[in-house]
This record gives sequence, structure tokens and C-alpha cells, in this order.
Amino acid sequence: FYVSVDVELDALLALRARWKAAEGDGAPSVNDCLVKAAALALVAVPALNASIDGERLRQYSRVDVGVAVAIRSGLVVPVVRAAERLDLAGVSAALRDLTERARSNKLTPDDYRGGTFTVSNLGMLGVQQFTAILNPPQAGILALGAATPQAVVRDGALAVATRMNATLSADHRVVDGADAARFLGSLKRLLENPLELMA
Repeated sequence: FYVSVDVELDALLALRARWKAAEGDGAPSVNDCLVKAAALALVAVPALNASIDGERLRQYSRVDVGVAVAIRSGLVVPVVRAAERLDLAGVSAALRDLTERARSNKLTPDDYRGGTFTVSNLGMLGVQQFTAILNPPQAGILALGAATPQAVVRDGALAVATRMNATLSADHRVVDGADAARFLGSLKRLLENPLELMA
């Protein structure tokens, strides 16, 4: 089943602009922040950090986030290990390393194995919204669209906010709609209050 939420990213984009001014190309990317937020949301709602094998449900104590990376030959999903324990700089370094090795064909089989959840971000390709297919045996995959300026109503007046759609695909044999809603609520709160990603 599928559940979606829109997230306002203005605070995150402003914070990232400050990081970039201070650190240049070494600053964490928006995608790094999205992966870190997903990892922390899985800590808050651990029911989604699980898999199913036949009749057996497996709950994971560590959050190993698979991140979809487009390469010339298709799509690969290397894994950021224990993403919930890494600080934002650690997530950024791990993603940079995995992405560079994916694009130069230097990933090993161990780089793909053992993900407990997947994040797929097509926003950088201009996609507004999409529904991702589950990566078995994982219970969830998060599809992230482009951040675009949109009209919003704030205190009864029109305003402009930069918003992104996040759609969770979840396995109903493992989780229910309430778990999915709590996960997306936690993700939204973290991304709209980005200083929490640095705690």
C-alpha cells in the first residue's frame, strides 16, 4: 500500500546554503539529509525497519539504508550501514563513496547486501511524484520527488513554500497504515526542523 505527504524544505535549503558557503563542495547535500532523516524516522517507527520471509517476520536493530543510484547500465542500490548511528557528515561521506564507486563500477557484492529499507530520490531528474516498487524482502521504500516552489495557505493568506512529495510504499503483511503515517510524520518533522538531523 502507498501513503504520501508533502514536506516543506525551505528551512533545510536555507541551512544547506549556509553549510555550502562555509564548507563548499564538502557540505552535506539535500539527498544526504533525506537519507539521514529516513534513518532517524525508522528509529522512531521501527516497525518499518523489518522484512518478511515467508511467514517469518524479522525486526532489525540496525538501520541499513539502501540508496538507489542511477548508473549507465541501470540502477543499483548500495547500502549505507548503520545510518542512524552516523552523523550527517558520516552519511554524506558514505553516500559520496558509494555513489562514486557505483558510477566507476567498483562496488562489491557486500555493498548491495543487507539493506533494511530503501530510499529512491528522482527529484534531481525533475520528477514531481512517483511510487516506488518494494525491494523484497524489505517492508518499505521511500520515493522522493523534486523540491519545487508551490502556493500554500499560511495563517489564512497565500504564501510560497518549497515543497517535496514523499511517498512510502509499504508491505501490509509487516506494517499497517498507522505505522506508515507515523513514519512519514516523523520524516516530515525532521526535514522541516533540520537542526534535529545534526543531533
